[in-house]
Amino acid sequence: MEKTKKIYNKFQSILLSVSQWIGSLTDTQLLMTITIFIFFAMYLVAMATLGGGFLHAQQVFDMLNDNASLIIVSCGLTIVMIGGGIDISVGAVTSLVVMSCVLYLNNGGSLVGSILLALGIGLAFGLVHGFLISYLEIQPFIVTLAGMFFARGMTTILSVNPQKAAHEGLAKLRDTKIVIPWLGYVAKNGNLVPARVEIGVVVALLCLIVVFILLRYLRLGRNFYAMGGNQQSALMLGINVKRTRFLSYLISGLLSGISGYVFMMHTGAGNATNAAGMEMNAIASSIIGGTLLTGGVGNVAGTFFGTMTLTTIKKIVVASGLNDPWWQSITTGGMLCFFILLQSVVLGKRAKKKAL
Repeated sequence: MEKTKKIYNKFQSILLSVSQWIGSLTDTQLLMTITIFIFFAMYLVAMATLGGGFLHAQQVFDMLNDNASLIIVSCGLTIVMIGGGIDISVGAVTSLVVMSCVLYLNNGGSLVGSILLALGIGLAFGLVHGFLISYLEIQPFIVTLAGMFFARGMTTILSVNPQKAAHEGLAKLRDTKIVIPWLGYVAKNGNLVPARVEIGVVVALLCLIVVFILLRYLRLGRNFYAMGGNQQSALMLGINVKRTRFLSYLISGLLSGISGYVFMMHTGAGNATNAAGMEMNAIASSIIGGTLLTGGVGNVAGTFFGTMTLTTIKKIVVASGLNDPWWQSITTGGMLCFFILLQSVVLGKRAKKKAL
C-alpha cells in the first residue's frame, strides 16, 4: 500500500512538472511541440505497423528530397502568415521559375545566369505584391490571386509542352548526391545501399536556418510577430508596419524563386503544371506546424515538421494500399481540420487560464 502511494505521488509530481513546463511555453513553442510529438508518434506507428521503407533512414531522406522546394516555399509563407497576411501565388511563381530557367539553359544560358533569373523572377513578384498590399492597401488574397493567375499564364505562354533541361552543368548538379554510408541499409541481394541526399535538401535546410535566425533573433523578425499580433500596437511601438509587411512579401517572393530552382534541380524539366497545388500544401504545412492564419504565432521549425507530417501521412496512405490520389487529398484535408481544431482548443483553454 505504501509502495503504491509512493508511485502515485511520483506520478503526480511528474505530471505537475510537465504541466509547469507546458505553462512556461509560448503559444508558438507549444503548437510546435505538439506538431513534433505527433510527427514522431505517427512515424513510429508506421514503422511498427507497416515496416518496409519506414524502417530505413532513406525513407526520411526521400521525403526531404521530394519536398525540398516545398520546405523553402513554406518558410516564406510562414513569414507572411506570421505577419497576418497570405500569399497564394507561391506555387505558380515556382512553376514560372522552373519553366523560365529550363528554357534559358536550353538556349545557351549559364548556370549562374539561370540562378540570377530565378532570384529575379521571385524578387519581381515579391516586389509587386509587397507594394500593392503594403502601400496601396489592397487585400493580400486578391493581389496574390492575380499574381497566381499571371504566373500560370506566363508559364503557359513560355511553353505549353513539357521541356526537359538539356544542360550538362544542370545534369551534373542534379546527379550530385551527398552519400551517407552509415545510414544506409542492406538490400535483399546483400549489397549495401547508402543513404543519399540531394543538393536541394542542403539549400532548403540553409533557408530554414536563415529564416529561423531572422524570426528568432533579429529585430525584423520580432516586427513580423508584433505586426501579426496587433497592428495598432505595432504602430504604437514605432514599427514601420508598411515597410515590414512589404519586406515579408519580398522575402516570400525571393524564397519562391529559390524554390523554383531547387524544384528544377530535382526534376530536371519544366511543365505548365509544375508545382500545381504547392501553395495549398505550403499553407497546410504552416498551419500544421503551428502558424495561425490570424497572425502573430508561428515558427519555421514547426513548419518543417508540419511539412514532414503532411508527407508522412501521404506515405502511410500509399503504403496502406490506398493508391488513388483522392485518398491523399482526403487525409490532407482531415489532418488540416484536426490541427486547426487542436489549435483552437489548446489556445482557447490557455486564454481562459490566463484570464482567471
